[in-house]
Order: sequence, then C-alpha cells, then structure tokens
Amino acid sequence: MDDILRVSAFSYIAFSSNLTSYSQVISRIALKENAGQKSVQLKEINLMEASPAMRTIQEGKLRHFADRIGCELNWHDTLSSIKRSDAFTMVVAHEFFDALPFYLLQKTQDGWREVMVASTLDPIKDPRSCFDTEIDTPLSTSPSPAHDGPLFQRVLLPTSNSMSRSVLTLSPHLADTAANLPIGSFLEVSVESYLNAAALSQLIGRPRLLGESSQVDNADPPTGGGCGLIIDYGGDQAFENSFRAFKDHKIVDVFHQPGKTDLTANVDFALLKQAMGAQVDKHGPLTQGDFLNKMGMSVRVMGLVRQAKDEERRSAIIDAAKRLVDPVGMGEEYKVFGFTNIKESPSVYPFDEGVNSS
Repeated sequence: MDDILRVSAFSYIAFSSNLTSYSQVISRIALKENAGQKSVQLKEINLMEASPAMRTIQEGKLRHFADRIGCELNWHDTLSSIKRSDAFTMVVAHEFFDALPFYLLQKTQDGWREVMVASTLDPIKDPRSCFDTEIDTPLSTSPSPAHDGPLFQRVLLPTSNSMSRSVLTLSPHLADTAANLPIGSFLEVSVESYLNAAALSQLIGRPRLLGESSQVDNADPPTGGGCGLIIDYGGDQAFENSFRAFKDHKIVDVFHQPGKTDLTANVDFALLKQAMGAQVDKHGPLTQGDFLNKMGMSVRVMGLVRQAKDEERRSAIIDAAKRLVDPVGMGEEYKVFGFTNIKESPSVYPFDEGVNSS
C-alpha cells in the first residue's frame, strides 16, 4: 500500500485519477495544471473494510499521508456507497474475493443439491447446541468429554432447492462447467463475487449497453475511466472444493476454532470476467510470479537490499521476495487479474496477450 500511494502521489501522468482500496482500495487522481505544467494530484482514497480494529490501524498508517498531500480518506461498508467519478479511478483488490461467501453444491443422480453446515452436537443431550438470543453466550469451540470432535459438519440437502436450481444460471461459464462434471462432483459458486465484480466494472467502466441491467444504483453517470488489479488465490476456472482454513500459517480444518481462523476459497476469475461484461477490458490472469518478475521486482529488491542496514535484514528481504515468486508456492497459487477502461489502449503491460473482452 505504501508503494502504491508513493507512486500515485509523485508520478507525472497526463490523466485524472481516483484511488480506492478494496481489501480493497479505490483511489482517484485528478489532473491539475499550474503555470502551464500538468501534474497529477491524488483526490480520494476509499477503503472497504468491515473490521473497526483494522480501520483504526489503517487510519494510523494513512492519515499522515492523506493530510500531507491534501486528499480525502474514506471508509465504506459496501462498494455501492462509492460513487462514479469523472476522475481516473484505480482499484486494488488484494485477497478480497477469496473471503467472500459462496455456495457449495454437489451433483447427484437427481441434479445439484446444496451442501449445508450443521451442528454435530446432540440437541437433546448436549446443552451447548442451544443458543440464548437474549444473552451473549456463543457456542463453545472447546470439546467436551462426551464430544471431542469438530462441533460442525457438512450435510447434503435431501432434495434440490431454489438456490441450487437457479445459481448455476448466473453465467454461461457456470452452466457449462456444471453440465460437464460427473455425478458426485462438488462446485463452489460465489454470488457475492459475481455482484462485486459487476459493481467494480460499472464503477470505472463504459456506459452500459442498451437493455443491460445494473448491479449498482450509481452506474449511469459519466466516468473518468480507470484501471484495477485483483490479486487472489484461484484461477481462470470454477473450483470443486477449494475451501480451507489457515491458523498460524498452517492449514487446519475449516471448522477448527470458528471465528479464529482465516477462511479462504479459490477465486473463479472466469466468473468475474463474465460478471464485468463489456464495460471494461479484461487482462489475464497471470500468476503472481510472472506478474512481479515482468514488473521488475528484481530491481526493487536490489534497491531494498542496498538500503538494508545489516546482513540479517538483507537476507530477510531476499527470502521474502523468493516466497512471493516461488513457482511451487505463492508465485503460482496467487493470480493477478487486470481490468481497464482506458482510451486507445489495445494492450496493457504486463498482460502481453492483449485485451480480453470475453
């Protein structure tokens, strides 16, 4: 984030822009002209953050920067509260989509059914299965002598429901994937990801086509264009069962200590592309390793190493950089997806394959 703001504030680019963060950041930059010299000024920094604690941390890190350059610093609960602007808008969504809720479906002889979450506790013998809505007594996550396993489990609905019948019609990509999977297969579908991707495209995108529906109320006013990056786990495909949990940098059961683990599911970038429609041009995704190497990560690392005060710090920088591009780790697991609404831009570096409007 520091590097993004540093470059946004001090680059000299001949366009207007608005910087916003999705964590997620959305920023806007405005073109100014003084004494015949054109320069760029950061106009707004908008962050989507649900956690009050994280907002406090972000305030502490960013307020001095915003005050120094004279830009607005705003927080939002939803993307719909961020209005379209005539300033150029830049979006960064880092590990945002992988944390959104999703439906898990399983294909049976009778069609697709939803997989739900249920308690493993006996509702008669174990009082922990009961909730008192008047008292703040959440379900304990510690095992009891009579129950030493997980407190939750997956259960398959006995029949299909309206959701399992309708969600696969969200996009042709999902319908095709579902039709080609064998009996017994699972499929993760994030409607929230679809809606947020559609809203992002309308935030910076071209005017909607005749008859095309809007996902946000502020989709019609003119926009100054923009660009965005989505960095996340996933790939250009749907996933069957990628849902997992991390605790202390280790993978654990998804029902381990509910509320105290980092839950994630792979992002279906093909679904995001279809959600964005024709409002923006789509680029990638590339692997994180390819993206960072093409963007000159080695030059940045060498600069940091030269500035390091001791050998321990130099080694830490080099090791961290290697992890980011490791082809058997983060370098391959993370993908970088770009989207743009920029005039006269047939291709966007480092997405060398050019514009993808599919």
